[in-house]
Amino acid sequence: MGKLYLVPTPVGNLEDITLRALRLLKEADFVMAEDTRTSGNLLNHYQIKNKLVPFHKFNEHQQVAHYVSMIQTATSAVLISDAGTPGISDPGYLLVKHCILNDIEVECLPGATAFVPALINSGFANDRFCFEGFLPQKKGRQKRIEAVRDEERTMIFYESPYRLIKALEQFGEVFGTERQVCVSREISKLHEENFRGTIAEAIAHFTETGVKGEIVIVVAGVKNSANQFDTVEN
Repeated sequence: MGKLYLVPTPVGNLEDITLRALRLLKEADFVMAEDTRTSGNLLNHYQIKNKLVPFHKFNEHQQVAHYVSMIQTATSAVLISDAGTPGISDPGYLLVKHCILNDIEVECLPGATAFVPALINSGFANDRFCFEGFLPQKKGRQKRIEAVRDEERTMIFYESPYRLIKALEQFGEVFGTERQVCVSREISKLHEENFRGTIAEAIAHFTETGVKGEIVIVVAGVKNSANQFDTVEN
């Protein structure tokens, strides 16, 4: 019976990978990758030659039984996404579920994920937070935002650069344009940016400068909206 390893990969800087992750990428019988071209660049950078198998959201449901069978007959297999930790707003959940149902051991390595540095960099309360991931592109989008209108915890959203302004405008309609927000862009890359201010200020900033790169939006909870920094009591 094989074993499945979920291996985080860098969200930006290629040096943000662990020694154990590199070893598993070398030793696994095969590596399942969201985009074999993107993952091929990572493996080539570290001179790793291993079999890459496509595993993405378009074939996940249809092929999950096939992948489980492949893992069962292997010694070990690795699942990676384009960036970050597999299963966090990326394919992986369904495979993990079916591996567990088939008594296949699953282990997720600690490592890179975009929302953690974005949350820490925001300066908002991080003892309790709410991860919302990607909002629906169309149907159900407004309903999802309204569902967290009174959320007291810090909220984290992933968003495409093409929909950032739209998302901020919708947040302004529901949370109010004076709600504090931090928009993190290109985390761990050369042009990383963390814009902190009100939703209105963020809209003005990105309307003027334009939006490029991967985006994480961190929104202060309703109780902390007046002041983005909380006083920590000892």
